[in-house]
Amino acid sequence: MGNLDRIEDIIGTLPEAERVDIEEWGGHPSFRVRGKNFVFCNLEGTSLSLKLSQDEAQAVVATDPTTQPAGYGLGRHGWISFTLAGDADEHRWEIVEEWILTSYCLLAPKTLAEQVLRNG
Repeated sequence: MGNLDRIEDIIGTLPEAERVDIEEWGGHPSFRVRGKNFVFCNLEGTSLSLKLSQDEAQAVVATDPTTQPAGYGLGRHGWISFTLAGDADEHRWEIVEEWILTSYCLLAPKTLAEQVLRNG
């Protein structure tokens, strides 16, 4: 299973999450909940951007060499960008899944975020 398939499997468990391909970016997928983006990635799922709390984003950037603040000024709002190797191990996938869930919960309406937190 490729990275993008695995990312879609994680996101597929989230209420009202949808994939929207961005034509202006060569068809790269974004994942949204009620119109709000919570994950951007490339077609291979090896380069991702998502939102964390500002404190968590700062800690992750300081300790993970594959991670940096997202461009376009989004980094100051907790958005990070990172690479995900095609052969990433299960531990790395657990971290990525946690980050995806966090990003979703930060951007989803409160009622949807509570569903995820209750089931997580």
